Amino acid sequence: MKKTINVDNTYAGMRIDRFLRKHFETFPQSLIEKNLRSGKIKLNKKKTKSSTKLQINDLIELYNLEIKREIINKKIKFKPADRIIKENEDFIIENNDDFIVLNKQAGISVQGGTKSKKNLIDIFSKSDIFKDDKPYSVHRLDKETSGVFLIAKNRQTAQQLTTLFRLRKVYKTYIAICYGEITIKDKGSIKNNLIRYDETKEIVENAETHYEILDKNNNSTFILLKPITGRKHQLRKQLFDLGHSIIGDKKYNYFKIQKNNKNLMLHSYEIKFKMNEKKYTFRATPPEYFRNMLKAKRLNF
Repeated sequence: MKKTINVDNTYAGMRIDRFLRKHFETFPQSLIEKNLRSGKIKLNKKKTKSSTKLQINDLIELYNLEIKREIINKKIKFKPADRIIKENEDFIIENNDDFIVLNKQAGISVQGGTKSKKNLIDIFSKSDIFKDDKPYSVHRLDKETSGVFLIAKNRQTAQQLTTLFRLRKVYKTYIAICYGEITIKDKGSIKNNLIRYDETKEIVENAETHYEILDKNNNSTFILLKPITGRKHQLRKQLFDLGHSIIGDKKYNYFKIQKNNKNLMLHSYEIKFKMNEKKYTFRATPPEYFRNMLKAKRLNF
């Protein structure tokens, strides 16, 4: 049995794996990858990679997909209480016809998944702010990272913002508190290769971040970070590779014993972009635990 899908301009520029996950929510990424490799999913009658960007009038063909119920990891739908909706609405920095800007709190995911239940998209889909709209996620922010986060209100704005992020026309600034005194020059760039794995396949990606050391002493460093590339966990991995893990990072950390450091000291501080001939700049105040850590470490903001 064959199913065919024609790509319209709504999805031009989207990766084929993301397109398939959007249309078939029960498809886990591993299943999509497997069927692309085997040729059971073809693009314009040819095998293709998961990272291939779709174009208008592309033809996607799905041939006899073998979907076993036991291997499908369905996303967990989160049903937020009114209290949780109100709590997150209180952190909105900007609310206009096209998007909202949020000072995201640590400990909440952007989207639901097999391992994450509480998430912003499900929360705002039940908010009165989106009663005539639908929330669209247009970029990533780790669950434990706080700070500036955008949610689009319509598909057109979502496409515009997604394109700006892909073209690196959105300029993000983070602040972090790290273990130890970073002894490289106070301002410059961190350029290295980061390794990630797709199942068993090792993938090496170049990464670049501009940085400025704001303050430091012999036991900690307060640093400003502007990622140029957008690799997964880029800032956390790069600082780990320098030997100066972000305080509170439980994944990329040489310091296994962390007394009273349950929060990740990484905050998305500022975001800038230009859309429809208008320039936007938004900043998010760091959370109280971040400010308290600066005081405890005798670092100045």
